[in-house]
Amino acid sequence: MKADFSRYQSLKNWRSEQMFTHQSSTDEFNYFHELVMNKVVSLTIDDMVKEHGPLPGDFSWFVMGSIGRYEQAVNSDQDHGLVFENNDEYTNEYFLTFGKRLCVNLQFVGYPYCIGNVMSSNPLWCQSIESWERQLDQWLLEESWESIRYLLIFYDARVVVGEASPIQKLKQRLHQFLHQKPHLLNRFFDNTSYMKKGIGVFGQFLTESNGPYKDCLELKHTAFFPYVNSIRLLAIKENLEQTSTLSRIHALSKLPAYNRQLEPYADHFDKLLSYRLQYADGYHLNVKKLNKIEKLGLKQIILGGRDLQRYAETTVKRVLKNEI
Repeated sequence: MKADFSRYQSLKNWRSEQMFTHQSSTDEFNYFHELVMNKVVSLTIDDMVKEHGPLPGDFSWFVMGSIGRYEQAVNSDQDHGLVFENNDEYTNEYFLTFGKRLCVNLQFVGYPYCIGNVMSSNPLWCQSIESWERQLDQWLLEESWESIRYLLIFYDARVVVGEASPIQKLKQRLHQFLHQKPHLLNRFFDNTSYMKKGIGVFGQFLTESNGPYKDCLELKHTAFFPYVNSIRLLAIKENLEQTSTLSRIHALSKLPAYNRQLEPYADHFDKLLSYRLQYADGYHLNVKKLNKIEKLGLKQIILGGRDLQRYAETTVKRVLKNEI
């Protein structure tokens, strides 16, 4: 039966029916969700044009977080924003209304709201290119914990609908500022340096002791973040445009400064994505589902994340000492 993408309810039903048939690979899973989100955006645009008139100008809708990095989980929430050309009051109100409706429609189809409100319904993440430039400058100059966090979130931005050039332009602005103020790399590291222990002193998995995820390993902070945050930091340092962790690793490995020493981490992260897709409930993995070889592999992945984080920290410190 041919899928009906003309209504939100039918799109929601199709997503629910098809989601678990697209989990054979990470790439297929991400493509599936991007298809659904594209359809939601298209339907929302149709609604806006019917009720509020034509779009007042070009815009780009970008995603961030795990979706922006092509690392979508089964229960990933919304992380997205809007950038548009004109900076007049009507255009701002139009696209903010569009952003609010888009969030509601994405939630209806099956994508939870972002707890941190990093969504197009928030004026902070729905701005003209001119306002976005001022916003980035403000975050860079403030250097507060929250501002640094927002900059790291923004760096994972990837355009899904519209031209990619506005986001590319804004990221170049970020890189130019960092070139003049390299100490911010250390602030970026400090903002993301926390890593939850996943392995005990005797080599055992440190799983949840109670609650709905009893006996499960919390993957997000024990395994994923050490890779995601460390590689993002190195990518920022090297002015890379790639957004996925794997593509960033491959790009970094081609640079003489890294001498391909990062390539083993690509294998670790690729396996981690597969484990999460096959065995995990979101970011919680019941280690009892793994065989002996898989358990050993997961421990190597977690330990590798620790090593990678130390490597990223050392690299940043060398930058501050003007050694590289």
